[in-house]
Amino acid sequence: PDFNDDYHKSGAREALKSLQKRMRELQAMLYAQGTQSLLIVLQAMDAGGKDGTIRRVFEGVNPQGVRVTSFKKPTEEELAHDFLWRVHQHTPRKGFIGIFNRSHYEDVLVVRVNELVPQSVWEKRYDHINHFEKLLADSGTRILK
Repeated sequence: PDFNDDYHKSGAREALKSLQKRMRELQAMLYAQGTQSLLIVLQAMDAGGKDGTIRRVFEGVNPQGVRVTSFKKPTEEELAHDFLWRVHQHTPRKGFIGIFNRSHYEDVLVVRVNELVPQSVWEKRYDHINHFEKLLADSGTRILK
């Protein structure tokens, strides 16, 4: 939507309620058709508003059709697999919505900034992420970032 300086909290609340109603309708269609899924990826620094966004924006949808996954530091089990293993198992099934609070992007952002792996590793991860997301898209998952 187009916003201007005159847009106030009351207007934002009204717009949010309207959008939540539309999301409920779209969620019902997504579930009824059962041919596609939706993956929403929220990536931000700590205190970047991810939790609040999830809570406020998605409070109007049917919680039975939504799964929120928060990715923390990888466990030993997760580290014993490829870096996308822990993410792939949380992608939404057809008819459902998945929300990632942080994501597979951590595996390039954090390791690159903190120099945890060599450049050759994180560069390849970009390609793996692109292929992974293409696989999801080809399988009927729409990805919103």
